[in-house]
Amino acid sequence: MRKILLVIDMQNDFISGALGTPEAEAIVGRVAEEIGRYSPGNVIATRDTHGADYLKTQEGRNLPVVHCVQGTPGWELHPQIAAALAGSVIVDKPTFGSQKLAELLSELAKLDDLDITLLGLCTDICVVSNALLLKAFLPETPIHVLSDCCAGVTPESHKAALDTMRMCQIDVREA
Repeated sequence: MRKILLVIDMQNDFISGALGTPEAEAIVGRVAEEIGRYSPGNVIATRDTHGADYLKTQEGRNLPVVHCVQGTPGWELHPQIAAALAGSVIVDKPTFGSQKLAELLSELAKLDDLDITLLGLCTDICVVSNALLLKAFLPETPIHVLSDCCAGVTPESHKAALDTMRMCQIDVREA
Protein backbone atom coordinates (compact mmCIF):
# COMPACT_ATOMS: atom_id res chain seq x y z
CA MET A 1 0.00 0.00 0.00
CA ARG A 2 1.38 3.40 -1.01
CA LYS A 3 1.08 6.02 1.74
CA ILE A 4 0.43 9.52 0.41
CA LEU A 5 0.59 12.74 2.45
CA LEU A 6 -1.46 15.73 1.34
CA VAL A 7 -0.33 19.10 2.68
CA ILE A 8 -3.22 21.52 2.29
CA ASP A 9 -2.59 25.27 1.84
CA MET A 10 0.30 25.86 4.27
CA GLN A 11 0.69 29.35 2.87
CA ASN A 12 1.81 32.58 4.47
CA ASP A 13 -1.61 34.25 4.22
CA PHE A 14 -3.19 31.44 6.25
CA ILE A 15 -0.39 31.36 8.83
CA SER A 16 0.74 34.91 9.54
CA GLY A 17 -0.88 36.96 6.79
CA ALA A 18 -4.34 38.18 5.84
CA LEU A 19 -6.16 35.16 7.35
CA GLY A 20 -3.49 33.97 9.77
CA THR A 21 -4.23 32.68 13.26
CA PRO A 22 -2.13 31.72 16.29
CA GLU A 23 -3.41 28.16 15.87
CA ALA A 24 -2.06 28.05 12.30
CA GLU A 25 1.31 29.39 13.43
CA ALA A 26 1.42 26.73 16.16
CA ILE A 27 1.23 23.76 13.75
CA VAL A 28 4.03 24.74 11.34
CA GLY A 29 6.75 22.74 13.11
CA ARG A 30 4.57 19.62 13.47
CA VAL A 31 3.56 19.80 9.80
CA ALA A 32 7.20 20.11 8.66
CA GLU A 33 8.11 17.16 10.88
CA GLU A 34 5.29 15.04 9.43
CA ILE A 35 6.35 15.90 5.85
CA GLY A 36 9.82 14.61 6.74
CA ARG A 37 8.38 11.16 7.47
CA TYR A 38 7.54 10.70 3.75
CA SER A 39 9.63 10.55 0.61
CA PRO A 40 9.03 13.58 -1.65
CA GLY A 41 7.42 11.34 -4.28
CA ASN A 42 4.64 10.50 -1.83
CA VAL A 43 3.86 14.08 -0.79
CA ILE A 44 1.49 16.39 -2.65
CA ALA A 45 0.85 19.95 -1.50
CA THR A 46 -1.90 22.33 -2.52
CA ARG A 47 -1.74 26.08 -2.81
CA ASP A 48 -4.86 28.23 -2.65
CA THR A 49 -4.49 30.37 -5.76
CA HIS A 50 -6.46 33.48 -6.60
CA GLY A 51 -6.15 36.27 -9.15
CA ALA A 52 -6.26 40.02 -8.77
CA ASP A 53 -10.03 39.84 -9.41
CA TYR A 54 -10.61 37.77 -6.25
CA LEU A 55 -13.17 40.17 -4.75
CA LYS A 56 -15.32 39.80 -7.89
CA THR A 57 -15.54 36.01 -7.52
CA GLN A 58 -18.28 34.23 -5.59
CA GLU A 59 -15.77 33.28 -2.90
CA GLY A 60 -14.48 36.86 -2.72
CA ARG A 61 -17.97 38.28 -2.32
CA ASN A 62 -18.61 35.88 0.58
CA LEU A 63 -15.12 36.14 2.11
CA PRO A 64 -14.03 39.68 1.23
CA VAL A 65 -10.44 39.33 2.44
CA VAL A 66 -7.91 39.37 -0.39
CA HIS A 67 -5.55 36.43 0.14
CA CYS A 68 -3.32 33.98 -1.70
CA VAL A 69 -3.11 36.09 -4.86
CA GLN A 70 -0.75 34.25 -7.17
CA GLY A 71 2.77 35.67 -7.13
CA THR A 72 2.40 37.56 -3.83
CA PRO A 73 4.30 36.74 -0.61
CA GLY A 74 1.01 35.63 0.99
CA TRP A 75 0.50 33.02 -1.75
CA GLU A 76 3.90 31.45 -1.09
CA LEU A 77 4.24 28.40 1.10
CA HIS A 78 5.60 29.12 4.58
CA PRO A 79 9.42 28.96 4.29
CA GLN A 80 9.79 26.03 6.72
CA ILE A 81 7.08 24.10 4.85
CA ALA A 82 8.53 24.97 1.43
CA ALA A 83 11.92 23.60 2.53
CA ALA A 84 10.31 20.39 3.82
CA LEU A 85 8.39 19.98 0.54
CA ALA A 86 11.48 20.08 -1.71
CA GLY A 87 10.90 17.68 -4.59
CA SER A 88 7.18 17.21 -3.89
CA VAL A 89 4.33 17.89 -6.30
CA ILE A 90 2.43 21.16 -5.77
CA VAL A 91 -1.10 21.61 -7.09
CA ASP A 92 -2.52 25.12 -7.40
CA LYS A 93 -6.26 25.21 -6.75
CA PRO A 94 -8.67 28.07 -7.41
CA THR A 95 -11.22 27.04 -4.79
CA PHE A 96 -11.66 25.05 -1.58
CA GLY A 97 -11.57 21.50 -2.97
CA SER A 98 -9.30 20.53 -5.84
CA GLN A 99 -10.74 18.42 -8.63
CA LYS A 100 -7.24 18.31 -10.13
CA LEU A 101 -5.91 16.78 -6.88
CA ALA A 102 -8.71 14.20 -6.83
CA GLU A 103 -8.04 13.27 -10.45
CA LEU A 104 -4.30 12.95 -9.79
CA LEU A 105 -4.93 10.63 -6.84
CA SER A 106 -7.48 8.65 -8.85
CA GLU A 107 -4.77 8.01 -11.46
CA LEU A 108 -2.29 6.93 -8.76
CA ALA A 109 -4.95 4.61 -7.31
CA LYS A 110 -5.05 2.75 -10.64
CA LEU A 111 -1.39 1.82 -10.10
CA ASP A 112 -1.31 1.13 -6.34
CA ASP A 113 -3.61 0.79 -3.38
CA LEU A 114 -3.40 4.12 -1.59
CA ASP A 115 -3.60 5.21 2.02
CA ILE A 116 -4.06 8.99 2.15
CA THR A 117 -3.37 11.36 5.04
CA LEU A 118 -4.29 15.04 5.01
CA LEU A 119 -3.06 17.90 7.17
CA GLY A 120 -2.93 21.68 6.84
CA LEU A 121 -5.17 24.72 6.65
CA CYS A 122 -7.94 25.50 7.17
CA THR A 123 -9.55 22.43 8.75
CA ASP A 124 -13.05 23.83 8.34
CA ILE A 125 -12.72 24.96 4.74
CA CYS A 126 -10.05 23.44 2.50
CA VAL A 127 -9.05 20.38 4.54
CA VAL A 128 -12.64 19.17 4.96
CA SER A 129 -13.48 20.04 1.33
CA ASN A 130 -10.59 17.98 -0.03
CA ALA A 131 -11.13 15.10 2.40
CA LEU A 132 -14.79 14.79 1.38
CA LEU A 133 -13.98 15.20 -2.31
CA LEU A 134 -11.40 12.43 -2.08
CA LYS A 135 -13.86 10.20 -0.21
CA ALA A 136 -16.27 10.68 -3.12
CA PHE A 137 -13.60 9.98 -5.77
CA LEU A 138 -11.99 7.07 -3.87
CA PRO A 139 -14.65 5.61 -1.54
CA GLU A 140 -12.66 2.46 -0.67
CA THR A 141 -9.36 4.24 -0.03
CA PRO A 142 -8.45 4.83 3.62
CA ILE A 143 -8.39 8.57 4.31
CA HIS A 144 -6.98 10.05 7.50
CA VAL A 145 -6.71 13.57 8.89
CA LEU A 146 -4.10 14.53 11.48
CA SER A 147 -6.07 16.80 13.81
CA ASP A 148 -3.01 18.22 15.57
CA CYS A 149 -1.47 19.17 12.23
CA CYS A 150 -4.53 21.19 11.18
CA ALA A 151 -5.99 24.48 12.31
CA GLY A 152 -9.36 26.02 11.58
CA VAL A 153 -10.62 29.55 11.25
CA THR A 154 -11.61 29.20 14.92
CA PRO A 155 -11.03 26.39 17.41
CA GLU A 156 -14.79 25.73 17.39
CA SER A 157 -15.02 25.42 13.61
CA HIS A 158 -11.89 23.21 13.62
CA LYS A 159 -13.65 20.81 16.00
CA ALA A 160 -16.88 20.91 13.98
CA ALA A 161 -15.00 20.04 10.76
CA LEU A 162 -13.24 17.13 12.48
CA ASP A 163 -16.64 15.87 13.67
CA THR A 164 -18.04 16.18 10.14
CA MET A 165 -15.16 14.19 8.69
CA ARG A 166 -15.57 11.47 11.33
CA MET A 167 -19.26 11.20 10.40
CA CYS A 168 -18.21 10.67 6.77
CA GLN A 169 -15.92 7.77 7.70
CA ILE A 170 -12.67 9.69 7.54
CA ASP A 171 -10.25 8.57 10.23
CA VAL A 172 -9.35 11.56 12.43
CA ARG A 173 -6.29 11.06 14.62
CA GLU A 174 -3.26 12.85 16.02
CA ALA A 175 0.19 12.60 14.44
